Amino acid sequence: MGLIGTLKDAFEASTESPNRGESASEVRGSYWCHDCAERIPAKEVAGDAPPTCPDCGDEMELERSPGSTGCAC
Repeated sequence: MGLIGTLKDAFEASTESPNRGESASEVRGSYWCHDCAERIPAKEVAGDAPPTCPDCGDEMELERSPGSTGCAC
């Protein structure tokens, strides 16, 4: 295998979603309070409204859009 083939395989592997069986409408990611550094996985939040931070009470922000392959860290 040549250099181009190796690079192509590495790129394809890095963009594959580990959750291909999930529907596109399922939200993956986490809600964050940037001031308190609190994190709540989106799958643990009931409903469509963003949760409030358990420490300060501010509304948390969703990090990572559905279908994205990036990390929400």
